[in-house]
Amino acid sequence: MASARIIAPKMASLMGQSAIKAARPALRSNIKAQASQRAFSGVSVRSNTPFQAMKRQQASTILKATTRNVMGRRAYSSEIASAMVQVSQNIGMGSAAIGLGGAGIGIGMVFASLLMAVARNPSMRGQLFSYAILGFAFVEAIGLFDLMVAMMCKYV
Repeated sequence: MASARIIAPKMASLMGQSAIKAARPALRSNIKAQASQRAFSGVSVRSNTPFQAMKRQQASTILKATTRNVMGRRAYSSEIASAMVQVSQNIGMGSAAIGLGGAGIGIGMVFASLLMAVARNPSMRGQLFSYAILGFAFVEAIGLFDLMVAMMCKYV
């Protein structure tokens, strides 16, 4: 019982001190900063003033607003982002334009076949030429569709 009488006032004083620390964190940090400056004379220690705490709160609100804007679509604001968009458009256009080479090869094959067929049977020259023009039109149409897709990759 006697030990409870001795411990109780000490516990009450300790709890009272912790309540003061919780209620006034700016005051406590100023006291610690002053004490540390006295202990280390050549070192300057930055203290947490209420103004610095306000700066941190403003930074967190700016960060929250920025993350909200990133989630919702926003325009590209940096030069690096716009350069990356340009590069990806050029890569898309180049990979879509590869099909134009296939169209050129197809046109060459159509007319090579026309020459071989006319060489084998010269009497069907008129009918074979109309078939060759039809094949040329189909291959050219596919080449134009490919060119259209390449331009859409670049400009849309």
